[in-house]
Amino acid sequence: NGFFLASIVTPGNVHDSHIFEPLLNTVKEKVGKPLAVAADAGYKTPHIAKVMIDDGIRPCLPYTRPRGKKGYLRKSEFHYDSERNAYICPNGQELRYSTTNKQGYREYKSNGAKCAGCPLLAQCTQSKNHVKVITRHIWQDYLDQAEAIRLTPENKEIYARRKETVERGFGDAKEKCGMRWTTLRGRAKMSMQAMLTFAALNLKRLACWTWESPEPA
Repeated sequence: NGFFLASIVTPGNVHDSHIFEPLLNTVKEKVGKPLAVAADAGYKTPHIAKVMIDDGIRPCLPYTRPRGKKGYLRKSEFHYDSERNAYICPNGQELRYSTTNKQGYREYKSNGAKCAGCPLLAQCTQSKNHVKVITRHIWQDYLDQAEAIRLTPENKEIYARRKETVERGFGDAKEKCGMRWTTLRGRAKMSMQAMLTFAALNLKRLACWTWESPEPA
């Protein structure tokens, strides 16, 4: 209904996705576990998808454009074979599992000797040894589940309400309450300002509800 339920103030070099789980835990403790969570593209990560799905919360995440260099083959054009744990390129070459890096991504590499004569090489990789590398997060299956339900009627309805509730509240805080820029020094002072601002906006909404309610007969 457009109420602010919790807030966490972080330094500017902390990505929004890092505070999703503690913010969700605060909401669960103070209000209760939500049935669904709608968030923007900054929160569309494998970890966040895993947190919500494992907790029985419906993830409502937006479409994100494919990344990569223009003119090159997209990752979506490489088919992932879960049984063989390998990727298959558009020319039929197999990219086999190589290692898992520290960021939690599995690396799949092609055979450079076979790729050297591939007609799609110029659109595939600029590697000097002609080896194509594709990464896949260890929790990618959770993100795939979230993507699979993105176009369902339920998700469309929930995500459409985000611009009417969440974004409207953010807009009021930024334009009317000075939350577009920090005006105080230190995280503790900014946390107090944020809590007071959100409390005032919540009281304003309650007041509006009171004014709009019909008078008793």
